[in-house]
Amino acid sequence: MDLNTMDSTASALPRTAPLKVAVILASNREGRFAPVIADWFLAHADAHTAIGTDVVDVAGLDLPTALSYRLEGDARELLAGVSARLAEADAFVVVTPEYNHSYPAPLKNLIDWHRDEWQAKPVAFVSYGGVSGGLRAVEHLRQVFAELHSVSIRDTVSFHNAGAQFDDAGRHRDPAGPDAAVKTLLDQLVWWGRALRDAKRVHPYGG
Repeated sequence: MDLNTMDSTASALPRTAPLKVAVILASNREGRFAPVIADWFLAHADAHTAIGTDVVDVAGLDLPTALSYRLEGDARELLAGVSARLAEADAFVVVTPEYNHSYPAPLKNLIDWHRDEWQAKPVAFVSYGGVSGGLRAVEHLRQVFAELHSVSIRDTVSFHNAGAQFDDAGRHRDPAGPDAAVKTLLDQLVWWGRALRDAKRVHPYGG
């Protein structure tokens, strides 16, 4: 289900309308493993009747690295486009590796260009990496999103030594555990997404 085809007027939506979930791919490294993890996650998310997804890939954004209130031309148009997509989202899922004990710089850049777009919305994490499975990146991200008045989802999906867990076709070699974990993550995301969306209809968030 494509987020961009869904009605963006929240007040007109029934309470059970699918959540608009922006799935953020955090890596832009050459030869990245992100598409494998993202495709696995999207296969589960897109099969969930309560969720509609929009993929925001930092590798394709090329946002300016110097924060400025005076952007012009292409940079201003690019930022406006991604800002609108984040603003329309009811919830977020960040798919992130771990670089040097934390998360990638392009993700921090995307986060820092925005403020209101993140507020009073749930954020879930799917991480991957070596021995740590990207969990140290997730713990740093929880602090950042707390500062932005987002609600981080307790349960995560993490892939330790991720490259060995998938075959050449991108299929997980032992899917029972990850499939159970992603179901829990998505169910929690839907609960928080609906709860926060309903609350904002009653009283807009003013953090």
